[in-house]
Amino acid sequence: MTIQRSSAEENQSGKASKSSKRIPSHNSKSGRWLWFWVGMSGIAMVSATAGALLAVSLTSTPLQQSQLSPQDEAAFDGDRISGGVLRFSELTRPVNLLVLGMSVLPPDIQNPPPETKNLKYQPQLNSFEGLSDVMLLLKFDPETKKIIMLSIPRDTRTEIEGYGVKKINAANVDGGPALTARTVSNLLGGAGIDRYIRINVLGVAKLIDALGGVTVYVPKNMKYQDDSQHLYINLKAGKQHLNGDQALQLLRFRHDELGDIGRIQRQQMVIRALMDQTLNPATVTQLPKVLDVVKDHIDTNLTVEELVALMGFGVRTNRSNMQMLMLPGRFSEKNEFDASYWLPNKDGIAKLMAQHFGLDSEQQQQGTATDPHALRVAIQDSTGGDRSNIRPLIRALEKSGYRNIYVAKAWGEPLEVTHIVAQQGDSDSAESIRNTLGFGEVRVESTGNLGSDVSIQVGQDWLQQKSILEKSLTK
Repeated sequence: MTIQRSSAEENQSGKASKSSKRIPSHNSKSGRWLWFWVGMSGIAMVSATAGALLAVSLTSTPLQQSQLSPQDEAAFDGDRISGGVLRFSELTRPVNLLVLGMSVLPPDIQNPPPETKNLKYQPQLNSFEGLSDVMLLLKFDPETKKIIMLSIPRDTRTEIEGYGVKKINAANVDGGPALTARTVSNLLGGAGIDRYIRINVLGVAKLIDALGGVTVYVPKNMKYQDDSQHLYINLKAGKQHLNGDQALQLLRFRHDELGDIGRIQRQQMVIRALMDQTLNPATVTQLPKVLDVVKDHIDTNLTVEELVALMGFGVRTNRSNMQMLMLPGRFSEKNEFDASYWLPNKDGIAKLMAQHFGLDSEQQQQGTATDPHALRVAIQDSTGGDRSNIRPLIRALEKSGYRNIYVAKAWGEPLEVTHIVAQQGDSDSAESIRNTLGFGEVRVESTGNLGSDVSIQVGQDWLQQKSILEKSLTK
């Protein structure tokens, strides 16, 4: 919160400070300590960023392992994204960063290493060719002070320029990061792509280890074995601290009813946990170490300066302003196509891009909640009670005009605070529900029920509010 003071107030403050020399004041001491710690926090952040930059010797050379042709470079906006020498850690404009996670096996590339030919399994290769296993578009916006993350399912059916209609993860095989960027831009109604980063799956585990691991809730027991890839997943349900290899098991597991979409939800959980735990000034000082660990596993047209600017923005971003979305769409039906696809919803994409990425659209409804009658609201109980436990909550929503309410599969993680999840990115409608109920925390992410507009993941705070809500319903 910013406190503005007039000249008269400043004069009175000056007089007060003189009198405080004669009469000790507890409040003035508290104020001085407050500003002292605010100052020290600012100094720590600046020092951390400066230290990181000095350690990597301020390079403006992109950290690329693949060379782009001038035509391919034109797929990205090359304008400067960070400030000058004294403002090197500050973003000067919104930045759209395309992130591709690469899982590459010998059959995926034209010339696999000779040593892999006689093996009895398919090892992971440190390569950036092949299909992209994960695709994210991140928007860092210094104007709104938000980070928006859009997950694009790898099985999304779309037009790849020059190659016809295919799954979007094939764009990297056909034309590398530039063709992928053009394909993503076309899919999203012309959204500009400023930079890209490709990270090999071998580097993901090393990155998480370099950041000290991650504490996350594993939603269920996960066991899977694929001897042909030496892929072994064995995780127990519950909250736990995972090292890099264990986190990778959680991220790669996709053998459940939601397939790749369930995996995207787990990716969002891990990314949010990593950002909550590691995005702080101390992490920026570790940037040289982290880069040294993963530099052989990343390919990007970002420079070190730009990486520091993005991390500096992340450190300063309030966690409530980190929003995670998923490309609107649906699963293809069993016999609809010759392969399984995620079929994008054009109207849903237009609305999402208008609201969160600033693209002009007839679908734009920024700042307007959806009519409660039309809103699909899913209830996911995490308290372990029976269905009768949440009936008062449903009645309260119905009394406020919500008609399309259903009870979905219980939320596995025990929650202290109810999460009101804007599953389709409609934060205004989620906020309206929170205001109706009088409790809970709004989250813009895609971890809720897939068929909902808003998912209410009921936490322990509901048990405290239940009697109050029941009394209001009898009036």
